[in-house]
Amino acid sequence: MTLVRLESEGDVRTITLDAPDRRNALDWPLLEELAAAIASVAADDAARVLVVAGAGKAFCAGADLHDLFGDVERPVDELRDHLMRVYSSFLGLHELAIPTIAAVQGAAIGAGLNIALACDVIVAGPHARFGPTFSQIGLHPGGGCTWLLTRRIGAAEAAAALYSGDVIDAEAGYWLGIAQELVDDPLARAQELAALYAERDPTLMRSIKHTIEVARTTDLATTLAVEAAAQAETLRSEQFRAHMERFRRDE
Repeated sequence: MTLVRLESEGDVRTITLDAPDRRNALDWPLLEELAAAIASVAADDAARVLVVAGAGKAFCAGADLHDLFGDVERPVDELRDHLMRVYSSFLGLHELAIPTIAAVQGAAIGAGLNIALACDVIVAGPHARFGPTFSQIGLHPGGGCTWLLTRRIGAAEAAAALYSGDVIDAEAGYWLGIAQELVDDPLARAQELAALYAERDPTLMRSIKHTIEVARTTDLATTLAVEAAAQAETLRSEQFRAHMERFRRDE
């Protein structure tokens, strides 16, 4: 039984968590398939954009706790190493060089929220729910949640969300900045955005994504140096030269 589908349409790839009977909850078989799908996209030179979605009503209800955590009486060091293996199975999404879009139509809870946050852009539907619920069950956030959430909505809002552990509805998630768009059909909109992104020069899009990461982690001077080098390269592109020629004709 396939738990994760990887589909191609032109330059766009779509990964779908496909265990709707259990709200796409994460167990080892699903995570192994997800890691393999992400690795396949990373190795695919023809892939320009990735959409991540969940089948059924939920995006991902989080971890199957018994399956993923196993014997919690093991030594802390052993449990820590085990958890790092869990995290690595989906955080490859964050490392992809191409633009990524999460289409969140329902609940994205715990590790399921992390999968959405690991994407560059989140498109939410009216029934989306974002659940940083770790503190509610006596569990420290994991899977990069503190880092991913903080960089998306800021330290104060991330603290408020993680301290309370409350589920955030679609509208609140949009206004907080968890989701970048709130639409009736998030998968259709994500695919529309993916088609738009795929029309752009792929080298340019990868470079923009890299420079955004530089801007997020360094100072203005460093970012300017990276921008100047990258922009200098694109000044010589055929697309920009054609634009310059049209600009001259319009003067």
